[in-house]
Amino acid sequence: MSDRLHIYSGWTVDFWTTALEFGYRNFLTIVYLSVEEGKMSQLSFRFGTVGTPKNKPKNPGGSVGGIHYLHDLGLRAMELGWVRSVRVSDTTAEKIKEAGIEKDVALSVHAPYYINLNADEDEWPKSRKRLMDASRAGYISGATDIVFHPGSYFKQPPAGVLKTIMPRLEDCVRELRVEENSVMLRPETMGKGAMLGSLEDTLEMSKIDGVEPCLDFAHLHARPGDGSMNSTREWIEVLETYLKALGEDSIKRLHCHISGIEYTEKGEQNHLIISESDFNLEALFQALLEVKSGGRILCESPTLEEDALFVQQAWQEFSGEES
Repeated sequence: MSDRLHIYSGWTVDFWTTALEFGYRNFLTIVYLSVEEGKMSQLSFRFGTVGTPKNKPKNPGGSVGGIHYLHDLGLRAMELGWVRSVRVSDTTAEKIKEAGIEKDVALSVHAPYYINLNADEDEWPKSRKRLMDASRAGYISGATDIVFHPGSYFKQPPAGVLKTIMPRLEDCVRELRVEENSVMLRPETMGKGAMLGSLEDTLEMSKIDGVEPCLDFAHLHARPGDGSMNSTREWIEVLETYLKALGEDSIKRLHCHISGIEYTEKGEQNHLIISESDFNLEALFQALLEVKSGGRILCESPTLEEDALFVQQAWQEFSGEES
């Protein structure tokens, strides 16, 4: 399935006035109506949610219902939020896959939070099982990418931690490929400096074939703790570093998280609605356009699908990609 986004867009709503004058609930309704009445167009990115959208109907329920609902809204990606545990039967997984194909919603998985590539020898088998369970169930569910939090430095030097984790991660990929499981493992960039998951860490991990970063833009903004990483110049530096490390094909299949974020000098604290944060969406969009990137942008702000639609409309207004 292509990572090019197909949406219906009948008429446009000015993004900047929409957010301020109408509010998110009305904005959601406006975009929903445009989806119903419009015609086909293409965007460089698929937009969607990390987790099942909050306002999905009860029938069908679960992830299948979330996929149907996102499709109806004109969003074309969803990250299955298996963040506590992986408890999905093969039958349910097949239904999720069928729904994703039918509705043209690209699927990924957010694996359980309790994964730590840098765990000690006693704990590592448990972390490994969580990652592998998510990868196997995700593959059956039609997911192409498995996002996970890589863990903690435990106050150890990053270089030494990477020496520990690289063989572990490579072994996971090797086993998946033996099983003919083609998912991409995506260590997420993390929002606190004490956590394994700087841009440099994730690019080092990506030297393993079958591993590429999940760029969490809010985390990258929060990680320094000083309000930096919020300008076009800084985002271009990030993306050009990514491009140099992984190549043009990779920059066209970015897997990204976005939200507003609250932070202190120690980094991330809470996710926020984008318009209620200091996150400079225009600066990021300018950088994404300049490096000719594409892929998926998934929202994990408190309003999920509402902010996802907000971001998608912003991209259309800024990039001019809508018909």
